[in-house]
Amino acid sequence: MLAFLEEIVLEIQEEHESISDLIIVLPSKRAGGFFKHYLRKYLKEVTFSPTVISIEEFIEQLSGLSIISRDTLLIKSYEAYLATQEIKNKEDFSTFISWANALLNDFSEIDRYLIPPASFFSYLGSIKSLEKWGATEEETPLIKNYLAFWNNLLPLYESLTFHLAKDQEGYQGMVYRKAAEDIEHYIATHGHRHHYFIGFNALNTAEQHIIQALLETGNTQVLWDMDAHFYTDVSHSASHFLRSYLKDWKYYKHNPIPKFPENYTAQKDIKIVSAQNSIEEVKYVGDCLSKLSEEQQNRTAVVLANEDLLVPLLYSLPQNIEKVNVTMGLSLKQTPTASFFASLLKLHSKQSKTYYHKDIVALLSHPTCRYLLQDPQQIIAAITEKNISYITPQKLLSLGGENTVMELLFGNWQDATSLAIKNVSLLLNELLQQEEIQPIDQLCFLKLKEVFEKIETLHLTYSYLAKIATLEQLFSELLSGVTLDFEGDAYEGLQIMGVLETRVLDFENIIMLSVNEGVLPAGKSTASFITYDLKKQFGLPLYTDKDAIYTYHFYRLIQRVQSATFVYNSFMQGLTSGEKSRFLLQMEMESLPQHNLSLETIASAITFTKQEAEAIHKNPEILNVIQSIAQHYFSPSSLTLYIKNPMDFYRQKVLGINEQDTIEETVALNTLGTIVHNALEELYKPFVNQSLTIASLTEAKKRIPELVTHQFKQEFKEGNFEKGKNLIIFEVAKRYVSNIVALDTTELQKGRTIIIRHLESQLKTPISITGLDFPIFLGGKVDRIDEYDGTLRVIDYKTGAVQQRELEIVTWEEIIEDEGRSKAFQVLAYALVIQQELGIQNLEAGVISLKNMAGGFLKFAKREKPRGGIKNTTITPEILQSFRTQLEKLIGDLCSPSLPFTDILPKK
Repeated sequence: MLAFLEEIVLEIQEEHESISDLIIVLPSKRAGGFFKHYLRKYLKEVTFSPTVISIEEFIEQLSGLSIISRDTLLIKSYEAYLATQEIKNKEDFSTFISWANALLNDFSEIDRYLIPPASFFSYLGSIKSLEKWGATEEETPLIKNYLAFWNNLLPLYESLTFHLAKDQEGYQGMVYRKAAEDIEHYIATHGHRHHYFIGFNALNTAEQHIIQALLETGNTQVLWDMDAHFYTDVSHSASHFLRSYLKDWKYYKHNPIPKFPENYTAQKDIKIVSAQNSIEEVKYVGDCLSKLSEEQQNRTAVVLANEDLLVPLLYSLPQNIEKVNVTMGLSLKQTPTASFFASLLKLHSKQSKTYYHKDIVALLSHPTCRYLLQDPQQIIAAITEKNISYITPQKLLSLGGENTVMELLFGNWQDATSLAIKNVSLLLNELLQQEEIQPIDQLCFLKLKEVFEKIETLHLTYSYLAKIATLEQLFSELLSGVTLDFEGDAYEGLQIMGVLETRVLDFENIIMLSVNEGVLPAGKSTASFITYDLKKQFGLPLYTDKDAIYTYHFYRLIQRVQSATFVYNSFMQGLTSGEKSRFLLQMEMESLPQHNLSLETIASAITFTKQEAEAIHKNPEILNVIQSIAQHYFSPSSLTLYIKNPMDFYRQKVLGINEQDTIEETVALNTLGTIVHNALEELYKPFVNQSLTIASLTEAKKRIPELVTHQFKQEFKEGNFEKGKNLIIFEVAKRYVSNIVALDTTELQKGRTIIIRHLESQLKTPISITGLDFPIFLGGKVDRIDEYDGTLRVIDYKTGAVQQRELEIVTWEEIIEDEGRSKAFQVLAYALVIQQELGIQNLEAGVISLKNMAGGFLKFAKREKPRGGIKNTTITPEILQSFRTQLEKLIGDLCSPSLPFTDILPKK
């Protein structure tokens, strides 16, 4: 089956002996390239080529205006905005740019459809006035400014078109309106030449006016790419526009309706595939392509309804695909290099005296930074070590060695666009001088250099581009229009393109990705100031018309195919509905007998395996580490870690794997515990081996703010605790320390005597275990040892909430089997060390919970029954001997070569 353009080439050759004087107008430059390709293929003799141009180029020639680039239009529209005297309250460029794009799109649409601007903007202003009618008894300044904006759109429109016309430039709609106005002049000079308009569908009013005027000359033909199946179905959206043209145009009232071929009803293989995610989509395509021969590849196109899948698709191409032509290009905005400079500009646009650590870490961790700094991770480590949440430029430069690159990256840019452009340009020069640079990165750097050179030119021309925030927005706008183009042969090999790039082109095999509702068609767009009823009143395209455009593109693409595969993403997440496109549903419901329609669902294989507990057998190296720990000492906390999960003990104590150090923006619980413990130690240190008195505690209480502040500076380092959550935690820390003092004071008021014996004492004692022939010690740091009415107490401060039941046991086995008895285990371990080292026979051990001060001193207790029964809180040699038996069993298991470290799986 011949492609549409092939049919047209053959038809034109039959009608004209000489084609050199023809003017061929096509929807796009790419379509023009294919037309010339087919023309070369079928020409029988050497001849001059006809004029083959895109509709946009034709309109520019007709109007005498050139279509201005998007970024230049933004600048010039702001110039016109400033020059519009009717607008009293002017906004800065940064604010203007946030709403200007939508307004300029509306201006362009009004012009393309030849809407009279005066009546249109008057109508729009009236609608906005009605919206605010009766909102308040009097118009507030805000409402007055709001209404003034809408009433002054016509002066702004006139100012913009006047300034652009002076320079023989215009935005797209303005150029179309001018072309429609000048069509008679064009006909007077070029009307004798034969014009062909090929493959058009949805024409705006200006295009219709121009084509109809040319049709009246008798030297113009419009060749529609339509299938009879869709044209005869009056309810089908694919022929929505064509039916209206054939009905309303004057030309077709006196000339016959063209006959359309019946290609859609021919034999075809159509497959609709449901994928679980976007990656499965591209992997499926890769699998399909791997089965194609070289000849089949030349006749195949992969169409991306969602062009964000381009990069994943390129990585999924199989090895048999040797020639690929990518038509859309990769947006520079999507590259990591562009994101680096966007983040850098955003950092400096905030006009803050300090940088947020996450912004700095993100830049230093960026792949681009490896070309600029030798060891950025060293700077990150220094920031983390010093716990700096907000860092000044001077401090950051000192951490980085104050080299030139660090100065360019993080020096004070003084909110000056000129300095920002200079610094970025120097950074790009530095990047381009690197020897070991990836080709794709080098191309990105060159493109970015061009972007910043353009920004510099604009900055020198327009004084209002003075702030870095404005520069950041302008940079983002410019990036949107820059692409990295791929080299390839447009007429050979696999073709990868977007939906709109398929206009007028035909392929035997197509594979289309992301055929989802909301993607194809795109759905309603809200980026317009024109209301629905206003669009309807003035005949502007509605969202239903835009849906009809995509309907045409979709069905036109499969008119001449032999094989078509449509893949959609069925995964529902966020705004992604996971719904197949209405086009696929329509195709399923209206399936023709000639269409071999099949449905397929692809999904990654799901396997269920029983989760087995991980086990690490103790080899000689592991046993050596365990012996080394034992010879130093086993702490109660390390042994409770082993009770909780032996694998955690292996990872943390044997392998030394701990949580990665991170910056504490908010004081962590363990940091708070350290601060409180150290503050209490400093507070009570003067009273060691002395009896506490109410007077001494009252005097000591005055030192609490000073001591807590000092400990915060020691432990929280350069973190800020003068505001926010950290200030609250600072006050909580003072309250915790104060509560301990208050608890002791209360006991003294009751007539009790308290003598502090030890504070934060580091104690250890040997433990002999049968079968182990190396020294073993049990030890740790005891928070406080005191005498309470002559009874020795071992006190462990806990900043978390602890209840009395956590320190009570009924059977001795549970103390090494139940992780919920870890508090009891710890205080008994301390008691055992003290008994052996200090020779104390009877004592008490327990916890003071800073979150449960009402409980006071929570003592270890041995109950006879689970509930009730006699409770013994005195720790005697007999109790310690029973505990020692369990302790020896626990350490024996830990050190045993035959018992592996096993992972305790969470209970389900």
